[in-house]
Amino acid sequence: MPELRKDPIFGRWVIIATERAQRPSDYARGAPEADAQEACPFCEGREAETLPEIAAVRANGSAPNTPGWQVRVVPHKYAVLRIEGATDATLSGMHLKMGGVGAHEVIIESPRHDEHPAVMPPEQLASALWMYRERYRDLNRDQRFKYLLLFRNHGRFAAAHVAHPISQLIALPIVPKRASEELEGAQRFFAREGRCVFCDIIRQEQAEQTRLVCQNDDFIAFAPYAAWCPFELWILPKAHAASFGQLGDEQIPSLAKILREALGRYHACLGNPPYHYVVHTAPYTGRADHYYHWHIEAFPRFSLVAGFESGSGFYINTTPPEDAARYLREAVPPPAGTVHGRGA
Repeated sequence: MPELRKDPIFGRWVIIATERAQRPSDYARGAPEADAQEACPFCEGREAETLPEIAAVRANGSAPNTPGWQVRVVPHKYAVLRIEGATDATLSGMHLKMGGVGAHEVIIESPRHDEHPAVMPPEQLASALWMYRERYRDLNRDQRFKYLLLFRNHGRFAAAHVAHPISQLIALPIVPKRASEELEGAQRFFAREGRCVFCDIIRQEQAEQTRLVCQNDDFIAFAPYAAWCPFELWILPKAHAASFGQLGDEQIPSLAKILREALGRYHACLGNPPYHYVVHTAPYTGRADHYYHWHIEAFPRFSLVAGFESGSGFYINTTPPEDAARYLREAVPPPAGTVHGRGA
């Protein structure tokens, strides 16, 4: 029997299409694509082919824009927003516009071309996550920016145009609609219950166990109750924190381990699928510490949004999250460095 499930934060409804229930093997497998390493501008030794680096993790004291790095950050060559300018807004009748000011950066997660997070050594992924955190904090110093979006695209169907392991960040002069809706939902729950909705979700998932995928001392990964797509996965810190910038140095190795394990389970269960993950965090401005809880949302890309979803605002999920969590729990993540596949 199909179910309608209501998301406790957004209030949106999702159709869990149990009569269409699909197993991992029913989804298109993430077949490896042609490797373009010989022309990759992000590989070590080709530093001159990117824009000058903004920051880097270098273990041997090597000079900027030379080999010897572990993680590198460069401006996006085709940035959607530019760092120069002002954010002044103008109104023409009912139409509002403002300058396209922001930052758009590429975080090169490894000097190795085929080392995406599902097969990356945890210490390398930890270096990349440390850089995420440092760029978040650094861009917070620019008063023009209100929100930082950190995200990763993996696989051609998920809009990844290169095989090298990279993620991206975009600093915005406004809080995007999706983030505002999530903040408003969390604030409504706090006003009604006096508690953080995300903390309540963690407690219920730990108690019920049916949607739990993996956890460690600091983080938990689970399939959300009203998952909008098959195999949607959330990773949350167990300790309440609103901003990704509050991530402590001592937590980064734990986050690297659970993120690698979760993505490794995607890799093993779904055959290296295309996916996105996005860091959801409180805005730079505003007081959300008491009701918001930063987290990472990951979701494979198996299909496009169709007419029903676009017209109704409902999503149809053909794999109940309880089943998805069980399939992922049963999957064995690949050992570091032994499986190669399509990067970000």
